[in-house]
Amino acid sequence: MPDTIYPTNTAALHKRRKELAPGPAQAFEAFSRAVFADGALDAKTKQLIAVAVAHVTQCPYCIKGHTKAALRYEASEAEIMEAIWVAAEMRAGGAYAHSALALDEFAKAAQPETGKGPA
Repeated sequence: MPDTIYPTNTAALHKRRKELAPGPAQAFEAFSRAVFADGALDAKTKQLIAVAVAHVTQCPYCIKGHTKAALRYEASEAEIMEAIWVAAEMRAGGAYAHSALALDEFAKAAQPETGKGPA
C-alpha cells in the first residue's frame, strides 16, 4: 500500500485533534493507557492482540503503531505474523458462520407460499 493513501500521523495532527476536542482526546488517551497497562495480560500479549485486531479493522495507523509497539515489547516477527494469521482466520470464520443467514433464506424461499406479502 503506498504511503500516500493516508496522511502521515504527525504530532501536528495529534495537536489539532486535541485542540478540536480536548475532553474526548484526554479521555481516550487515559483509556488507552489503562487498557495497555500490564494486568492479567502483559503488555506484549496486549500488543499482539492489538496487531491482530488492527488487521481485522484494517486501520493502517493501528497496524503500524501496534506492530512497532509489539516489537518494542520484544514480540518476534514470527509471533506478530502468527497473530495476523489468527485474525485472518477469525475474519474468514465470521463470514463462514454468517452463511447460516443465507442458508436460512434459501430454506425460506423453498417453502410454499403462505399467502403473505413480501417480508
